[in-house]
Parts: sequence; C-alpha cells; structure tokens
Amino acid sequence: MAKIYVFNSVGEKELFSPQKVYKSARRAGASKDLARKIVEWIEPKVWSGMKTLEIYKEVKKVLYQENPGVNLKFSLKVGMRKLGPSGFPFEKFVGEIFTRLGFEVKTNIYLSGSCLRDYEIDFLAKKGSLVYIGECKYRNIAGDKVHLDNVLANQARFLDLLDGSYFKTDMYKGCKIKSIMVTNERFTSRAITYSDCQGIELLGWRHPHNKGLEYLIESNNLYPITILPSLKGHLKDVLVLKETMLAKDILTTDIENLSKKLGVLPKYLYSVINEARLLLAK
Repeated sequence: MAKIYVFNSVGEKELFSPQKVYKSARRAGASKDLARKIVEWIEPKVWSGMKTLEIYKEVKKVLYQENPGVNLKFSLKVGMRKLGPSGFPFEKFVGEIFTRLGFEVKTNIYLSGSCLRDYEIDFLAKKGSLVYIGECKYRNIAGDKVHLDNVLANQARFLDLLDGSYFKTDMYKGCKIKSIMVTNERFTSRAITYSDCQGIELLGWRHPHNKGLEYLIESNNLYPITILPSLKGHLKDVLVLKETMLAKDILTTDIENLSKKLGVLPKYLYSVINEARLLLAK
C-alpha cells in the first residue's frame, strides 16, 4: 500500500505502521491470528492525516467483539492516565507495584538532606541491600514526556539526601542506594542520555526496552483499578482512599466483605468485579 502518514497523540506526523498495530495487539495478549485480523481490518480504513487515537478506537472495536479480556488489557495506557487528575493515586499505584515485587515500601514521606530538611519523597523501596529513592512523574495528557529538567532537579535532591544523615544509619550500612524516576508516559532522549551517564534508573512506558512499566504490569498482572471501564467517579476515589490500587485486589474477597470494607453498596461493585475477572482470566 502507498505510504500513509498519521498524527500521534502530540500532533507529530509519523508513518502508519501495520506492524506497530500488530505488535500492540500481541503485547495486549491477542493471538497471532487475531492480531493479523486486526491489521487486515485496520489497513483499508486508515487515511492520510488520521489520528492514532482513531486507529486505537478501531482496534478496540475488533477486540471488544473477538476477545473482551484482551480488549481491557489494550487500554492499559489510558487506564493509567485515569489515575489522575492529581499524581497521588499514581504514586500509590507505583508503590504497590514495588511492594508486589518484594520491596519494603514507604510512600509520601519526608527526609532530610545535608542542605534541606524537608524533601518529600514519593516512595522509598528496599529489598535486601538495594534501596531506591523514587520520584514519580504522572502525566495525564497523552504524549506528555518527562524532560531533562525534571531529571536534573531530581538528581540534585538525590545527592543532597545522600549527604544527609538519614542514609548513614546502620539500617542502610552496606546498601546500594539508587535514584529512580517512574512515569506513565515516556522520557525524552536527553533525559535518558543524562540518566544513563549518571546512573539514574528510569522506568516508564516502553523504557527500559522490553522491561518498561507496562512490562512489569502485564507480566505480573498488576493492572491498575482504573483500567476497568465501570470504575468511575466516587467509586474510584473510595478505592484509592482505601489503597486498593490493583484490579486483582478486588477479587481477593467476596462481594459482601468488599462492600463493607469500602463502604459501598454491593450493586455498585458487580460490574467492576466482573470486568476484573475478565481482565485477569487465563
């Protein structure tokens, strides 16, 4: 087919790639046959100047009919953006991911550095001798990247914290203390280059390659509750307040106990629970 250019989420012009559509469907769990079927459905419908959001919606149409569970997983990036509008739920979500990966995690704490005594830390994660001082950069606009200035500010804070007294106690003796930044979107190339040079770990969408945030979520079934379409408004706020951040957590008890825990009538939970079962079904 002739070359067709589409516009991505930030308005940049890029070449339409059937292979990209195929890989996206496969990453969400679609079979090879279903992924090929999606590409065959999409290709004739793509026109020059089309937005990638419209392509996303077309893919969702096919998945909804063919495999509802994969359809939910395909909404991961959108689901993470729904953790907003503030960054607080995303910080809790990231903390929960590290907890499930075996870290001892503290979120939203204040630590003293050498120069300043009131640094707010999004999360502190410790496993064995490895310690992460974590900074979360939540983005609720598609395509909004984390830039070099964000990394520079975080590095300055990290160095001051290392010079302070907190990490010189016996608890952290012999520990490898590292800085990590986490985002639900992407990092700019300059932010990545500087971080690689300084030994700062970055975790974001498709970064590191084949081991990004989406990989940790998908490979460990750590999907955010906001990926569930029926979770809206007040119910989302209640779950976040109760620190129920993962879709799998609402399946760990029966609906009556969950209703009591959340202070929500059971009738508001049925759809959400059914979607979580569909999402996590093997």
